[in-house]
Amino acid sequence: MGSAQWILELVLVALLAATLVHALRLERALGVLKRDRAALEELVAGFNASTRQAESGVERLREAADGAGRHLARQIEQVRRVEGDLGFLIERGDGLADRLDGLVRAARKPAALAPPPVPVTAGAPEDDAPRPRSQAERDLLKALRLAR
Repeated sequence: MGSAQWILELVLVALLAATLVHALRLERALGVLKRDRAALEELVAGFNASTRQAESGVERLREAADGAGRHLARQIEQVRRVEGDLGFLIERGDGLADRLDGLVRAARKPAALAPPPVPVTAGAPEDDAPRPRSQAERDLLKALRLAR
């Protein structure tokens, strides 16, 4: 039985050696996994931080867009009010321009028949109100008074 025991012990030693080799390989693999796990945890933490920053950036962008939208809406409302005022003023201006044009045309016809204006001399006494120097100036003043 001695030799069978020796063979059995040699088989056990061989199996223990194989187990030791596999244990060393497993230990190395676990070391790599631990390093990779730490790197993966760092990567996940960085990704989470980036995600939080992106979310806060999107929120700030949304708030800025809302503020800009409200500001733009106020400006559009002001433009609409001014547009109405300008339309009214344009209508009034067109009417006044038409009236003034008619008055100028009417004043030109008799102006051709009127005597030439008397020139103002440098030494002549002047009133408090300046006098028109030509028929065109008198016509223009008359048209402006009527336009009021």
